[in-house]
Amino acid sequence: MNTSPSIATDSELPLYEGVAMADVVLVISPETAAEARQALLAEDVVGFDTESKPTFSKGEISSGPHLIQLATATRVYLFPVGRLPEHHGLKAILESPRILKVGFGLGTDLAQLQSRLGIAAQNVLDLSRVLRCEQRNHGLGAKTAVAQYFGQRLQKSRRTSTSNWANPRLTERQLLYAANDAQVALRVYRAALWPPSG
Repeated sequence: MNTSPSIATDSELPLYEGVAMADVVLVISPETAAEARQALLAEDVVGFDTESKPTFSKGEISSGPHLIQLATATRVYLFPVGRLPEHHGLKAILESPRILKVGFGLGTDLAQLQSRLGIAAQNVLDLSRVLRCEQRNHGLGAKTAVAQYFGQRLQKSRRTSTSNWANPRLTERQLLYAANDAQVALRVYRAALWPPSG
C-alpha cells in the first residue's frame, strides 16, 4: 500500500517551518564573504540553488543567475551576484570536487553559472533526477519531496518565485524563499540518500 502523501491531501499537511531569518547570511561584504567561504569549505555536502529574474518576452535571454544559495544544516548563505565583493570564494566552493552540491532541477542553474560567471560547478547531484529514478516518480520536486519525506507542506509562492531577483534590495520574503530552496535540498538529501549505499 502506498502511504506517500498525495496531491489531494497536500493542504492537510502541517506547514514546513523552514529557515529562520537569523540563520540567513547575505554575502555582500568582505567579512560575510570570508565567513561564507570558511563555513562552506568545511562541509562535505551543501544545499544548492540559484534564482534569476524571470523573462516574459519571447526570445528574451535570461541575464541570471542573480542570486546563488548555498546551505549548511544550520545556515544559508545567499550570494547576490550584482553585489558580491568578489567571485573567487564562490568559485572555489562550487568548483570543489570534494564538496557535494545537492539541489532540485539544476540544469539551467549550472548552464547560467558557466555562461555568466565562468563557474563550472563540480560534484553536483540533481535530486529531481535521482529521486525520480529511485521512487519511480516523474519530475520529483522540492514540494513533493518535503511531503513525501517529512509529511509537511512546503509553501512555494509563484508571486515570489517570479519576482525580480535582480533587485539590489531583496525583500525578506524573497530571502526566506531562496534560503529554503537550498536548505530543503540538503535536508531531503540527508533523509533520502544519506548515508550513501555501497
